[in-house]
Amino acid sequence: MNTFQRLTPSPVSIAALFCTLALAGWPLHAAAQENVKENKTEKSEPINNSDLNGETAMLIMLGEMQVSRGDFGAGYALIMDAARKSSDESLYKRAVEIALSARDGNTALDGAKTWKKAFPLSREANQHVLQIQVALNQLAESLMALRAYVQLSPESEQVLIINGLPQIYAQVKDKELATAVVEQALVPFISKPATAAASWIAIGRMQVSAKKLPQALESVNKAIKANPTAIEPGFLALELFSIGVSQAEELLKTILTDDSPPHLRLNFARVLIDLQRLPEASKQLASLNKSKPDFADAWLMQAAVFMELNNNQEAKQALLRYVELEKVKDDARLSQAYLMLSQIAVKEKKPAESEAWLSKIEDPEAVTQVQIQRANLLAGRGEMAKARAMLAELPENSPQAKRTKLQAELKLLRDYKMYEASYQLLSKASKAEPQDVDLRYELAMIAEKLNRMDEVEKLLRSVIADKPDFEHAYNALGYALADRNIRLPEARELIVKALEFSPEDPMITDSLGWVEFRMGNKQAALAILQRAYETKSDVEIGTHLGEVYWSLGQKDKAISVWRESAKQDSKNEMLLETLKRLKVKL
Repeated sequence: MNTFQRLTPSPVSIAALFCTLALAGWPLHAAAQENVKENKTEKSEPINNSDLNGETAMLIMLGEMQVSRGDFGAGYALIMDAARKSSDESLYKRAVEIALSARDGNTALDGAKTWKKAFPLSREANQHVLQIQVALNQLAESLMALRAYVQLSPESEQVLIINGLPQIYAQVKDKELATAVVEQALVPFISKPATAAASWIAIGRMQVSAKKLPQALESVNKAIKANPTAIEPGFLALELFSIGVSQAEELLKTILTDDSPPHLRLNFARVLIDLQRLPEASKQLASLNKSKPDFADAWLMQAAVFMELNNNQEAKQALLRYVELEKVKDDARLSQAYLMLSQIAVKEKKPAESEAWLSKIEDPEAVTQVQIQRANLLAGRGEMAKARAMLAELPENSPQAKRTKLQAELKLLRDYKMYEASYQLLSKASKAEPQDVDLRYELAMIAEKLNRMDEVEKLLRSVIADKPDFEHAYNALGYALADRNIRLPEARELIVKALEFSPEDPMITDSLGWVEFRMGNKQAALAILQRAYETKSDVEIGTHLGEVYWSLGQKDKAISVWRESAKQDSKNEMLLETLKRLKVKL
């Protein structure tokens, strides 16, 4: 017999019970908290303003005791009984939490549904039902709870709630079903002007997760039509563009204006950079810097693009502007700006200025990069042994630190054309980590510089075998064959394969143009190389383009391109060899 159910505790014992629950961490009803407070001040009035009677309070105590002992099932049953008897919403919530703690999803769902039935307008109850249904993969059943989740929210919050819907279904496996559920749930909100654009964007994001990209693009168009001034369509269009939906680019160009959010425009430029479309990225950033001159991030990104294009003076001006805007801060990006300014000073043969910029870096996370740059300064003074010794002092306390150290020394050796030393260093590293395809690829690139073609092919084919989607391995092997004017059909096949994985890469496009030239297809080579050079005015692309112009008798154009390339890097090996072979003086 359960004698506890027959007892009627006095007001003092109830107050003591509430104190016990409070100490256990259970949130008390406001009236109960006040009762405890009154008891502590030794007031003699009877406590009769609590919403919980003695029987309910005892159920709570017993339930929490069972939970503390690990009997979640009994604890859940007792707390749920207390919730029904008291109609206290916080007790329904507590019962569901107990079931969730026990990882009993079905019981938690039953409890949440019971809670929702008792409080049909409770946002929190409905939210628990929705989240548990999704967690249990009851996607179809979650439709009504999802719709109610939005409907029960204040109108002022509905757009924000709708924007977050894709996150609720982010972890489910059946993306297509989840997309259909969200689309159906949002039917009432698509026709409302205040929520139409947000609804289409939420549907579009679900369609992206389900890989229904044409439908997602159509959803963006519908969102724009519903609200031409909304910013969310721009971000989804950008996401589609970044994953290869080319039509999204034209849509973006119609969306983006000087008044568009600067981070949207910055991210558009970042995607263009990822696609190696550096001149276009630079143009976007220049426009952003003009309309938002105090938006510092754009200046830093513009500087990085200028450096990649070897426009060092423009890069320096952008960095100085960035430093002016951010000089009151002491963060990693400001250290990065100082480091970039130091690198530009090295290229300008101004070692004192380079060291002055390095001395401004205080970020402890940048110590390694500062030491690498100082090693470059030593090498520039002809003190290669000291430079390598400085790099040897870099830490190796993590795989990333170890790789950074290796790459720093390799870059130093390559910059000074110490290919045999590079080969020995990489060979040792690759033997230590034979499964690392990146190290094997790097070793192949150095072997190619040493004209060890048999080893180049062996290494690159092993990389392709272990990582069949490594586009740079296909390109490197194809280009090596084309450059030696051997096995040209095979070389073209390899390069075309590389382009399948990375169709916008201008360096791979350059390889295709070069193999076409070697095969005698000069007009095709010209068109391909022109496209590559427009995308990225790289010295090697310019060198190849110039040679095609020269072979077609367009010598003025050839010399013009070669001069542009020489401004970027007058000591480039390929450029100098080409000019010497063709007996051209610029």
